[in-house]
Amino acid sequence: MTITINEDLRAYIDPLTEDEHAALERSLLAEGCRDALVLWGDLLVDGHNRHAICQKHGIPFNTVQNQTFQSMDDVHLWMIDNHLGRRSVSDFQRGVLALRKREIVSARLAQEQARQSSAEPAGAEVAAQAEARPPLTRESMARAARVSSATLGQIEKIRKTAAPELVSAVKAGVISINAAAAVASLPGEKQVAAVAGGKKELRQAARQVREARLPPKPELPPPPDDATPDQLEIHRLTLLVAELAEERDQLKKKVQHLTIALAEARDGQ
Repeated sequence: MTITINEDLRAYIDPLTEDEHAALERSLLAEGCRDALVLWGDLLVDGHNRHAICQKHGIPFNTVQNQTFQSMDDVHLWMIDNHLGRRSVSDFQRGVLALRKREIVSARLAQEQARQSSAEPAGAEVAAQAEARPPLTRESMARAARVSSATLGQIEKIRKTAAPELVSAVKAGVISINAAAAVASLPGEKQVAAVAGGKKELRQAARQVREARLPPKPELPPPPDDATPDQLEIHRLTLLVAELAEERDQLKKKVQHLTIALAEARDGQ
């Protein structure tokens, strides 16, 4: 049997970690290849790691044809849906896959609308199909990825503006999605420098970005020279309220930083 490996297709999903690959190899050696590899013609769609390990050790395997594919986009969508349902996929990976799905479906919709605007006989049918398809909103894609809408927005920002080194740090669990989205706001060279500095430097960079986004403190004008005792007292109390509000905000920030630090510590376990 001829099986064709498409390198772009194999790299479409993030590769297994060394530990995951070793565990899969042990399982195949002990139990054999129980799940069939999925093919589209002679093109391998699902099971690249299993195929490589089976070839290495001479382990027999079965294949199954997926007859529903009509294009490479169909293959990509199938791979995305297949991996979105797997528990071993991280939140960041699921978010990236969901965004890829939205891009493919949105491109298809645009193509359908372009055909609809032309004088094709099937225009009405294409329009009906487009209307029947539910819209891919950020909320629906976040549900599919099992993350919050805010987290999906942060993943989208990381995809667009993060340096490759920062993306690798997120994938490796060195930095949380929340903190990485903040660091991704920095120029590329500062992102790379923060990654090179390790976890502590990344957290410090994320904290500085968040603090820089805070609105400037309003300055209270001094009381007039001819202020009455009541006016002076009101001014004193106003200053006191402002100081207490500032102290409250500082405590809130400390709680937020501790919460993020705890979350990042759990992610690193």
